[in-house]
Amino acid sequence: MMRIYHTSDLHDRRHFVAPLRRLRAEQPGLLVDCGDSLRGSQTMYYRREPVIDELDAAGYDVTAMGNREFHYLFGAVGARLRKMHHPVVCANLVDVRERRLPFAGDAILRASDGEAIRFFGLLVPQYPNGSPWEKLFGWRFLDPLAVAREIVRTTPRGVTLIALSHLGLRADRELAQAAGGIDVILGGHSHDTLSEPEVVNGVPIVHAGPYGAFASRSELVRDGDRTRIASFALVPLT
Repeated sequence: MMRIYHTSDLHDRRHFVAPLRRLRAEQPGLLVDCGDSLRGSQTMYYRREPVIDELDAAGYDVTAMGNREFHYLFGAVGARLRKMHHPVVCANLVDVRERRLPFAGDAILRASDGEAIRFFGLLVPQYPNGSPWEKLFGWRFLDPLAVAREIVRTTPRGVTLIALSHLGLRADRELAQAAGGIDVILGGHSHDTLSEPEVVNGVPIVHAGPYGAFASRSELVRDGDRTRIASFALVPLT
């Protein structure tokens, strides 16, 4: 059994450490977030982001980059992410100047039962490919659907594939249609709260809502070459 806890769009709310630690003490599982945990923005940079200490205290295993973690200035992104003590993933953002990225495209973690899980992040594009902003800042946003299809193609059989999406629910439905080999889409950005996973093209989509009101708990089992959700709950954190 693979158990995944998931939050998104915390937006600097800082009440979630104790309930998440209690949940994981009672029922251990990996803890992930789909972005926008910070109070910062694409243009505003705060030297201190108090929620980062809370993410560490809660024990997050991997988080995705949201538009609050992104900044148009390359150095500001690096300064933010260097403060985090867990992997941060984003697979559809590259630098045309070939500077070393302060995040990874994906991360492979092991569940408590030893199963390998590949997590990859997708960030909502902030401007089109080839935009003048790309030339000014050096960031290039790749098509999330094309990137996801390539990740599906390169994921070995027997590895569970989970998207940490900061695209929004509508785009997550398109993602499920375009990249049906994803086992689960854990989403955020649009601040939707789904009481049950929404299944599109055989792919379950999970949105736990904003501000740390809930965490999703998905218990996954292998079913042949794919992984399915055997049990699901939205757990209140407030």
